[in-house]
Amino acid sequence: MHQTNLPRLDQDTLSSIFKRRVSQTPDSIAYIQFNKKTKTWDEFSWKTQANDVMRLQAGLLDIGIDTGMKIAIMQSNCREWIAIDQAAQGLGVVTVPVYTNDRAENVDHILQDAEIDVFVIENSNQLSQLDNISETLKKLKKIILINDISDKESPYNNLVFYQEMLNYEASELISRDILPEKLATIVYTSGTTGKPKGVMLSHLNILSNIYSGLSMVDVHESDRFLSFLPLSHMLERMVGYYLPIVTGSSVAFSRSIAQLANDLQQIQPTIMVSVPRIFERVFGKIQDKLDKEKPLKRKIFNTAIKLGWRKFQMEQGDKSWTPALLLYPALDKIVGHKVRQQLGGRLRFTVCGGAALSSQIAEFFIGLGIPILQGYGLTETSPVISVNRLTDNVPASVGLAMPGIDVKVGANDELLTKSDSVMMGYWNNEEATRQIIDEDGWLHTGDKVSIRDDHVFITGRIKEIIVLGNGEKVPPSDMELAISLDNLVDQVMIVGEGRAYLSALLVLNESGLDKYKSENGITDGDWDYVNDKALNKHLLSLIKRLLRGFPGYAKIRRVSVCEEPWSIENGMLTPTLKMKRAIIENNYSNSINKMYDDLA
Repeated sequence: MHQTNLPRLDQDTLSSIFKRRVSQTPDSIAYIQFNKKTKTWDEFSWKTQANDVMRLQAGLLDIGIDTGMKIAIMQSNCREWIAIDQAAQGLGVVTVPVYTNDRAENVDHILQDAEIDVFVIENSNQLSQLDNISETLKKLKKIILINDISDKESPYNNLVFYQEMLNYEASELISRDILPEKLATIVYTSGTTGKPKGVMLSHLNILSNIYSGLSMVDVHESDRFLSFLPLSHMLERMVGYYLPIVTGSSVAFSRSIAQLANDLQQIQPTIMVSVPRIFERVFGKIQDKLDKEKPLKRKIFNTAIKLGWRKFQMEQGDKSWTPALLLYPALDKIVGHKVRQQLGGRLRFTVCGGAALSSQIAEFFIGLGIPILQGYGLTETSPVISVNRLTDNVPASVGLAMPGIDVKVGANDELLTKSDSVMMGYWNNEEATRQIIDEDGWLHTGDKVSIRDDHVFITGRIKEIIVLGNGEKVPPSDMELAISLDNLVDQVMIVGEGRAYLSALLVLNESGLDKYKSENGITDGDWDYVNDKALNKHLLSLIKRLLRGFPGYAKIRRVSVCEEPWSIENGMLTPTLKMKRAIIENNYSNSINKMYDDLA
C-alpha cells in the first residue's frame, strides 16, 4: 500500500477524521457538484465544506438539537447531505439515512421506530409526497428543507430552511469527545421481507472497515470518485464518502442515473462504486449496438475482449503468454480504448457489490480493460467483508476477507464473520440481534459459500433456496442472473417451492419485445404478448439454451409473462432494487398456480 498520512488513531471518530482532513489539506478540492443554474460543475474545498458544517452545527444547537438526538436524512447525493451528517456527527447526534425513493409507509416506520427528532428532506415537493404520514411529520421537532428558501403554503409549522441555517456565525468545527464505540448511525435495511430493521453502527464499526479496505486497494489524494449510488446505501456511504475523507480524495456527485453516461465523460473519475445492474445495462446497450453491426465488426469486438481477458489472466499468473496477444494493442485501440473513453478514460478500478455480478459480464468489462473488483458485505458489517485485490482478482469470487475480518463456513455452508465491523445490533430488536449474532460473536450472514484459495464464492442465499417436492434443493439466483442477461428478459423470478418442477415469472424488455415482433412479422398494435403461445414456447426454448451449462436440476418447465414491471413504487422491489420474493409470489399466485395446473 502506497497511501500516506493514514494514522489510525484509537480515538478516531467520523467527525475527528473530517476535522483532521480539513486541517491537513484545507484548500484541496473535496466535492464537485453540478450547478443547475449555471449548468457548470462547481468545486468546493475542504475549508468551504467545513465552514458550512460549523454554521449548521450552530444552527442545530440553536433549535435544540444536541448529543444523543437523531436526524433522518432523505436527500439525494450532494455535499449538503455530507454537511448535515458531519454537523451531526461532530455534535454526537445520530444520523439515519432514508432512501429518497422509499415508500411513505417505510419512511413513517423509520421516523417512528428510530424516534427521529429532525427530518432533513430535499424540498417541499418531496415533502408533499409524504402527506399521508403528515401526523408523524407534525410531531417532529423540526423538518429541514434543503433546496427551498420558503414555503408559505406548507401545513407544517416546524419547518426550518437549510439556507437560513448557513447564516449562523461560527468559527470552529465542533468535534465532541465521543468514544469510538458509541452509536454513530442507524441504517435501515431495505429488507426483502417484513419491515426494515435498524442496523446500529458505531464510529469504530465504520472506521475499522475503512482502514481494512485501504489495505486492500490503493487510494490517493489525486483520486476522484463519482458518487451515484444512494448515500443511504452503506457501501456508497463508506467507500464513496467516509473513505475519501481519510485519503483526501475528491468526490463528484452524479446528477442522476439517467445522466450517468454524460457525468462519467465530464468528471472523468478514477474510482467508482457500482452495483451489477449498472454493468448489466451498459452490457445490454453494447450488445444491442453490436447486433446491428456487420459480422466482421462483431468478430473484431469479440476477439478484442477475448484477448483482453487472456491478458488479464496472464497478468494474474493464471495463464501463459500466447502469440495471439501480439494483436491485443491494435485491437484494444479500436475497441477497449473507445469504451474506456466513454467511461471518462481515467477509471483505475470500480468496486462492485450489493448483488452477484455474473462471470460473463465481469469477463466482458475486464476484457475491455476496465478493472472490476467484486466485493461482498452486509449493512450489518459496515459493510464490506471481502473484496478482490487488483493483483489477486478472481472475478467469479467476491474476493478475500479483509484484514482484521475473520470468516468461516458454518452449518449449511453458511458464511460466518467476526470483526470490529460487526454491528452493535438491531435498534429496538434484541430478538433479531440474537438470531443473527451468536453467543461467540459470529454474525450469521444467511449466505451459502465455499472458500477456495482464500477467495470467497457465494453459492446461494439460504432463505432463497427452493426445495422441490422431491427434496431437491435449488439455488435460484445464478439461474435468474443467466436468464436476465438476454435482451428479451428484463426481470425474472424462479418459483417451485414444494412443487414438482421449476417455473419462472418473467417481465420482458420493451426493446427486446419490439425486436421479437419485427423478426416474427407481428404488426398487431393490440398484440396480447402475455398470453401468446408462440412467444411462450420461444421463451422456454431461450431459457433452455441460457441454462445449458447449469446442473441437471436447472430446468424450467413453465413460464408466465407479467405485464407490469416490478418496481419500488409497486412494492415488489426494495430501494436497492432487490426482489421482494414473497410479495411477488403473493401478487402472482394465480399465475403461479396456473403453471402447475397441468402436470404433463
